[in-house]
Amino acid sequence: MTIAAEPRIVEATPEHVPFIAWVTLEAFRSHLPRGFWDFMFYEMDEAGKLNYLETLVATEQRHWAHYSTFLVAEVEGQPVSALCAYFEDELGGPTIRLAGMEANQKTGRTEEQAAAGFERAMTIMNVIPEHVARAWIVENVATLPDFRRRGLSDRLMGAMLDRGRAAGASTADISVFIGNDGAQRAYEKCGFKAVAEKLDEEFESVYKTPGVRTLRRAI
Repeated sequence: MTIAAEPRIVEATPEHVPFIAWVTLEAFRSHLPRGFWDFMFYEMDEAGKLNYLETLVATEQRHWAHYSTFLVAEVEGQPVSALCAYFEDELGGPTIRLAGMEANQKTGRTEEQAAAGFERAMTIMNVIPEHVARAWIVENVATLPDFRRRGLSDRLMGAMLDRGRAAGASTADISVFIGNDGAQRAYEKCGFKAVAEKLDEEFESVYKTPGVRTLRRAI
């Protein structure tokens, strides 16, 4: 397939919410049999997971996976690739918990269902990366299959690093699940270098990867 038009990099808007939901689901699957959201919403089919994530990425409470943190690559008006970035002290863990409570209320997901989902997915907490203060954390990178290996992620990354620099960041971090060698090579091409790993046997028994590797670069 040939890209007929020059891709356009834009800030995500509410119209991008369905695509951002797909990106969020796909990014955490990485190269694995199941990702974080698959364990969280194990009882749901694909449409149910995407429906919940559409609600989550558009909550009133902003958080690291909120659509407003994303840049999107469009081709002929179609969103085809996206990624997000944030500062941990602004949009880190506590904000996603508040957003999850809001999304649960809006979708009718009960406290019991939410607790059971987290119990299935919780070993990911054992490998959460550690970041230097005010690192610009890039996350949720995904591209539609027909548009992969065409440089879209590189262009998005460049634009997102510019956004981080403008916000005052001097360091950017991105993490990969160990074994996703293609993603790591792509990030290294963008100037990132591996600086740390977190390994955990319990996490590996659930997610089928030893852990998470953090890459870093100056911006």
